[in-house]
Amino acid sequence: MKRIKWGILSNANIAQTQVIPAIQRSALSEVEAIASSSGKAAEVAAKLNIPRVYDTYEELLQDPKIDAVYIPLPNSLHHKWVLEAAKHGKHILCEKPAALTAQEMIEMERYCKEQHVLFMEAFMYQFHPQHVRVKEIIASGEIGEVKLMRSSFSYYMEDRETNIRMDKSLGGGSIYDVGSYCIHSMRNILGAEPVKVKAHGKLDPETGVDVSAVAYLEFERGIQGVFDCSFEASFRQEYEIVGTRGRIQVPRAFRPDVNGGNGLVTVETNGQQRTEKVEGDIYLLEVDHLSEAILEKKSLIYPAEETIANMRVIDACYASLEKKEEVTI
Repeated sequence: MKRIKWGILSNANIAQTQVIPAIQRSALSEVEAIASSSGKAAEVAAKLNIPRVYDTYEELLQDPKIDAVYIPLPNSLHHKWVLEAAKHGKHILCEKPAALTAQEMIEMERYCKEQHVLFMEAFMYQFHPQHVRVKEIIASGEIGEVKLMRSSFSYYMEDRETNIRMDKSLGGGSIYDVGSYCIHSMRNILGAEPVKVKAHGKLDPETGVDVSAVAYLEFERGIQGVFDCSFEASFRQEYEIVGTRGRIQVPRAFRPDVNGGNGLVTVETNGQQRTEKVEGDIYLLEVDHLSEAILEKKSLIYPAEETIANMRVIDACYASLEKKEEVTI
């Protein structure tokens, strides 16, 4: 069987600890090369047994053996390097958020189509089967008609002075970093788009970056959504769906990998509660999905059009923060 040969643009921590090991676990993929502008690519390659090293991203993209690239660069660089990768005919897995605005993402989606390459934003959490189970429970009618969904993703940032997520010029901010998951999960689980957003946030006085935010979203069909995200709160990664007859709670929604891939789905109806355990290797499932789509010319379950829709909501959240008023999407 042919295997997809991957190139890695940057030695970012998530690449080293999660995505490169996942590619190496895959039967459909292998890591062929890594490039870094920091000069540390050779060190990472030696540690992770990567065959080839490049000192520039351009050199890696010119390698004819590379089929696909993973881009975990700072948010502000995604647009440039996605376009460059597409120009060289490479399929693309790009870290979230894939762009800084919906307009940037529209340009990226259009160019990738012109170059006949697949593009996928790396919302790895969605590949965990616990979310399929949640949708099955909702569809069964067990919790009645859905009225509300809330989602939370936060962590306490210890290294604020050096963390790129605190640099506004690099696309820093809690909504971009973790709020994007909350927005995505609501759109994904509800199968609906928000029509209005009202966001409140706390900005860092020195950098202007949003270090925490809370937003209210009004969805189609009258469903309400609320999310909170933060760099200043303890680690939480959860969502809850409330219906007319019960509710579903998912306490390991976005990073089940920190619990060995074990997800939990708790359903409460009529005063009775049960918890289902669901297992999944999110990074491997993500890599395999894109690799299989490339190999078998299949459609992606999360195409670029969905990324554009998610970016529109992020745009609206930031517009609401700036205007201090409700924004219609």
